Amino acid sequence: MTSHPCQVLYGSVVVLFLVTAGSANAQLHTTGQNVQPVFEGWQHNPDGSFTMVFGYLNRNYMEEPHIPVGPNNFFEPGPADRSQPTHFYPRRQSFVFEVTVPADWGEKQDLVWTVTHNGRTDKAYGSLWPIWEIEEGVWKANRGSGIRGRTGRDYEPNQRPSITVLVENTLTLALPETLTLTVSVSDDGKPGPRPPGQQQPRADDGVRPVPSTTGVPGVARNVTPATQDMVKARVAYETGLAVSWIQYRGPGKVTFDPMAVPIKSDGKAVTAVRFSEPGTYVLRAYADDGVLTTPAEVTVIVKGAAPEVRR
Repeated sequence: MTSHPCQVLYGSVVVLFLVTAGSANAQLHTTGQNVQPVFEGWQHNPDGSFTMVFGYLNRNYMEEPHIPVGPNNFFEPGPADRSQPTHFYPRRQSFVFEVTVPADWGEKQDLVWTVTHNGRTDKAYGSLWPIWEIEEGVWKANRGSGIRGRTGRDYEPNQRPSITVLVENTLTLALPETLTLTVSVSDDGKPGPRPPGQQQPRADDGVRPVPSTTGVPGVARNVTPATQDMVKARVAYETGLAVSWIQYRGPGKVTFDPMAVPIKSDGKAVTAVRFSEPGTYVLRAYADDGVLTTPAEVTVIVKGAAPEVRR
C-alpha cells in the first residue's frame, strides 16, 4: 500500500495531506457523515466594511440534510441567523454566501459558524487576517479555471454580473403546482465564453448506485458528485454567462428544470420549480460569468394540496 501527496487550494493557502492508495472507496459515504462549514476568505468593501465569504463540505455523497437555523446551525457573536443555508448539497460547495462585518471589526475577533449534524459539531472561524484576503485568482482556482489570476499588464478587472428575479420577493403556491421563475441578467462580457480547445470545469452526473447482493446500496468507485458549484461553473464557463438555481433553505426537496440556464441575447432565463412537501423555502439564483457570481433570492411559501371536495 502506497501513499501519494495531494494539494488542496484553500483560500490563499495550499494545504498538503496524504491519501493512501486503496482507501478512497472506504471513505466514500452516501449518508451518515457530518457537514463541515468553511471560511473561504474576506474582501474589502467601498464603505470600509468587510465581506466574509463562507462555504461548506457536506461529507456525504448523496445525503442533502436540512439543518434549520438554531442550536445546530448558528453564528456567533451577534445574530445567530446570518442568512446561511439550511439545505446542504453533497460534497464541497464553495463561495456559497457572504456576511458583512463593520469596518472596526479588527483582526483579533472571529466570526464563528457552527454546524452540528449526524452527532458531530464543526466550526468555521472567519478572520480578517491578511492571508485570507480573496482576489479573483482565488475564485478562479477554486472554481476549476486554473491557478492564474490577475497576471500580466493587460489584465482588465472583471465585474460581477447583475441579476434580478422578475417576481415578488415572496410567493405562495399550493401543491402540486409548478412555479415558473424568470430572471434578467447582464454582465460586462468578461471573461467571456470558453476559448476553443480550452478545458472547462468538469461536473459528473453524480454518485451512481450499483447492484448489491447484501441489501445495502453500493456506490460506483471513482465517481465524483456533480457539486452545485461545478454545475454553475460548467455552463457559465462554456457560454460566458449563465444562471443557476439552488435550494437554499426549506424542508423538502426542490427540483429545478433546468437547474442551470445559459443567458441568450435577451438577457433572460426561465426555470420551472417543483416542491416535494409544504414549507417555507428560499430559492437562490446565481448569475455566473464563469469566475464571479451574484446571488438573488425569492421566498416561496408552499401549502399542502387543497382537500378534495366530494359531491
